[in-house]
This record gives sequence, C-alpha cells and structure tokens, in this order.
Amino acid sequence: MATPERMIICCQSFRTSGSPKGICHKSTEGFLQYIEEELLDRGLDAIVVATTCLKQCESGPIMVVQPENWWFKGVESEGAIDEILDSLEDGEPCEKYLLS
Repeated sequence: MATPERMIICCQSFRTSGSPKGICHKSTEGFLQYIEEELLDRGLDAIVVATTCLKQCESGPIMVVQPENWWFKGVESEGAIDEILDSLEDGEPCEKYLLS
C-alpha cells in the first residue's frame, strides 16, 4: 500500500492525562467520517487522523493539512470542511479558516 499524498489531522482535544479539555471534541461529532467520505468522493489522496490536543483551544476546532502544514481554525461545520477541501483541490489554503 502506497503512502497517501496528504494527512489531514483533526484535533480531538484529549490530553495525556486522558481528560478532554478544549472545544474540539465537543464540536466535531461526525467530523472525521464526513472528511473521510468527502476525500473519497473528491478522489483526494489523503488519510484522516484524530489526534490529541493541538494546544490551539481558543481557535478550535482545529484541522491541519500535511505536508503543506496548513492549520485551519473554527472548523465546526460541513460547510467549513467543504470550503477547506475545495481550496485544497485548487492547491491553495482556504484563507477564511487559515490559522495565522
């Protein structure tokens, strides 16, 4: 199996102590599955990964696209995900959600 072209990392707020903190896990029910389905529908070569806290709680939910190292903030809806993936297809970061 070949390695994917991109990795999409989604914060799920969990800290090493195991207790959730922050807002990402509270605002992302169905988030991972939706992204995975969209990637398949769009034919994008990427893998979706849930991660521990990315320490950007004030800007969450957070989604990161690698290897571009684009960090997106406030990704709380399918519409936001769609806008980010539309821009990804165009080879550009979605400025509206880009964490600067």
